[in-house]
Amino acid sequence: MFSFFRKSATVPERKSGPGGLVSLSLGGAARWGGRDTAALARIGVMGNAIAYACIRKIAASAASVPWLLYDGDTELGSHPLLTLLARPNPYEDGASLFERWHGFLQGAGNAYLEAVTLDGVPRELHVLRPDRVAVVPGTRGWPAAYDYTVDGRVTRIAREPSGFLPLLHLALFHPLDDYYGLSPLAVAATAVEVHNAGSAWAKGLLDNAARPSGALIYKGPEAAPGLSDDQFARLKRELEDSYQGSANAGRPMVLEGGLDWKAMSLAPAEMDFAETRAQAAREIALAFGVPPMLLGIPGDNTYANYAEANLNFWRQTVLPLVGRSAAALTRWLCPRFGTNLRLSFDADAVDALAEAREALWDKLAAADFLTVNEKRAAAGYGPMDGESAAPHASTGSA
Repeated sequence: MFSFFRKSATVPERKSGPGGLVSLSLGGAARWGGRDTAALARIGVMGNAIAYACIRKIAASAASVPWLLYDGDTELGSHPLLTLLARPNPYEDGASLFERWHGFLQGAGNAYLEAVTLDGVPRELHVLRPDRVAVVPGTRGWPAAYDYTVDGRVTRIAREPSGFLPLLHLALFHPLDDYYGLSPLAVAATAVEVHNAGSAWAKGLLDNAARPSGALIYKGPEAAPGLSDDQFARLKRELEDSYQGSANAGRPMVLEGGLDWKAMSLAPAEMDFAETRAQAAREIALAFGVPPMLLGIPGDNTYANYAEANLNFWRQTVLPLVGRSAAALTRWLCPRFGTNLRLSFDADAVDALAEAREALWDKLAAADFLTVNEKRAAAGYGPMDGESAAPHASTGSA
């Protein structure tokens, strides 16, 4: 019924959705950020297990939190906007789309969500790859449009005649850029390189086991000539065939003919590669706001137990991220569906918060000096009609 393929062209014009609305182009060239998103993705996400685990954990956790929609103070059980968020396009459900959305935000520092509209109403949502999107600044310096580039072909996503810009850009804090966010990967770049180098060293040690850095010294009879070319080639071949590789790790070396081995490098224990990699892993995790304990990184005793670390992860990393996305979606999408709509999220559906939530309820239940509605407000719920404003009678003395 609808055609949702984006029309690629070099002209600054864009048709948004099946409605055939033509957005007028805006002047100005696209401003590409001083960042290499693709390099960050290859080295940091695709090439580092700790960074990938952090991004995957944050994105999957944030995407699992259900959305809530309010009309004023009234929660709506069903609404076209909730339907759109639950099934944003024919190829993804809501959890899959927002997992990619939050994953791009953590990996690149920027996340882009495009809306396909029909008669001015968003009907589909699509996440765009950050490395393909560039900001087009307006005359006042604010982003006025976005250029989306694939295989050298550029599509300009500009405002529709109604004034709606069908692209939402969410960026993490960057102290020196007006348009683009700063990825935690860029901040932890040194730690990522150290961790990757440690992995490469460990792999090289396995591949070249029992052939550590050192020298074979020939100590033949005095005034005797050195090894001939044939002898040198045979010795090199025997070392490669008999002592190189993980299958030969620890195999004793048999020397003959006046040969002596002299080690020329520090032992792995002396260089303490394992601790160096663990420290780098902790720095990467902390840059993303993930307690290292949740990733099984040794040596982290910040929290008393796993449950405490997980609760901190949800409260300080995941829920603020979901709340920021809810606020951005409210500002961007809600006016297209109504005048008094507000998106929020259902923290009560998060299993990791169940124990803390029950503890709060127990405290409020024991607070006899509060009214029912005051207790409900403290727990994050709306008031109940017909409840007295006075506190319940206390059974204890004043």
